[in-house]
Amino acid sequence: MRIPPVLAILTALCVLIAPASASAEWRRAESPQFIVYSTGSERALRDYVQKLETFDMILRQRLRLRQGEPAVRKFPIYLVEGRRGLAEVFPGLNRDIAGIYSAAEEDIFATAIRNGDDDILLHEYTHHFMFQNAPGSYPGWLVEGFAEYHATARISEGRVEIGRYSEARASWLVNSPWIPLEELLSKRPGEVRRGTHQSTYYPVAWLLTHWFLSDAGRRAQLQTYVEAVAAGGNPVEAMEQSTGLTLDQLRSALRAYMRERIQIVRYTADFPEAEITVTTLPASADDLLLIGQRLKVGVPQDQRLATAEEVRRLAARYPDDPFAMLQLGHAELHFGDPDAGEAVLTRLLEREPDNIEALQLMATRFMKLATEAEDARPLLSRARGYLARAIAIDDSHYHTLLLLGETRRGAPNYPNDNDIATWAFAFEAAPQLPATRLGYASVLMLVDRFDDAITLLQPLANSPHGGGAADAAEAMLELAESRRPPLTEAEIEAAVEAGEDQPEDGGDTEETPTPPA
Repeated sequence: MRIPPVLAILTALCVLIAPASASAEWRRAESPQFIVYSTGSERALRDYVQKLETFDMILRQRLRLRQGEPAVRKFPIYLVEGRRGLAEVFPGLNRDIAGIYSAAEEDIFATAIRNGDDDILLHEYTHHFMFQNAPGSYPGWLVEGFAEYHATARISEGRVEIGRYSEARASWLVNSPWIPLEELLSKRPGEVRRGTHQSTYYPVAWLLTHWFLSDAGRRAQLQTYVEAVAAGGNPVEAMEQSTGLTLDQLRSALRAYMRERIQIVRYTADFPEAEITVTTLPASADDLLLIGQRLKVGVPQDQRLATAEEVRRLAARYPDDPFAMLQLGHAELHFGDPDAGEAVLTRLLEREPDNIEALQLMATRFMKLATEAEDARPLLSRARGYLARAIAIDDSHYHTLLLLGETRRGAPNYPNDNDIATWAFAFEAAPQLPATRLGYASVLMLVDRFDDAITLLQPLANSPHGGGAADAAEAMLELAESRRPPLTEAEIEAAVEAGEDQPEDGGDTEETPTPPA
């Protein structure tokens, strides 16, 4: 049948003006180390995940870790369409930010722009990898410099290059005054004021790291320096003693190194092809996947009701869809009508009794009610019932273990051996998360294992993006060193809020400021 011209034009216009979400199709790719969500072609997604697996393999080789070890927790990555996609997860994010790593209690994940600069995502994954596989107390500049050093990796079939330079970072080094080395060595990035010094923090950290790693003798000096700082040494004095150079001499050495042909480490091999499974998410993910992540990282108080209303409106398009029910229950429970949220999640669990996120959310419902009740015991018992179901499904999920540890605080025999083991498992599953580190350190201090607590707290206290959590860790560290009881849960929360200097999401963001000409 021939379509009338007017109808044909209207049909074409409807296609053109249809919302982007109508044509989007989210896919989920799972590999040994990663879970990546993206729109676009399946082939491009598979190729991207393979590059990530190759990068992970090289990091393991460089840190002399065993290959083929199963992931304690596969790392989720969300590839979004432009900065608008980032804003879906993190509203109000600075427009210069092109990627973000978020370690929140409900999820630890990265978000980056699809088909954007891989450097940002590789930088963030290097942070995540270090926390998971090379725990220790490292100076802030080295944490950032190590990530910058590996972020410029170029990965192609059979070839990987590590140690390349970023054009933008190099431009800052060549055309701008450097951050004073004393400031670089002694401050976290968040403590450096905006302006020229902040803009050269990352470039100079990269250059100093590159200088150390390019020579076997200097690598030994770096090890000496790291050990001295971890033991409480002054970072400036430790640098001068380990290298045998004053800061002025070190600056001159770095400038001379910059003028040389920098050393690039090349790996050529027939890298094994990772086993990758790709599935297509339900249509509800088009509308609710990214806002679902927003619910996990946190929503400012003045935006919570509006966020709940937005989720209601979007979920109404998919009335019996389990994914939509999960997001609606989450939004209602934490930002809207908790009774309605409990009802939605109860219906969801009748359909999907093994839905771990729904079980965790229901546990938080009764934990919250317990804080408002005269007798919290029966409510906490109900919460632990949901968590027991979640553990039966997956006994290594850090959020389940974290919640279980929290339900036990204040119990007459807390902490018993089982409590200590629960916090230990939570920490091992998610050492990147301040809550697991602080919680585990707290129970260790309560049973007089102060030296173990000190070892745990030092990396967070020195974290370059620790924000208020780093301040809380520093306060706890002082208590542990003087053999005193830990901060209470309320005191930890107050310290985190008072010292918070990160975005609302609490993540680690990477900006892309325009370099000087």
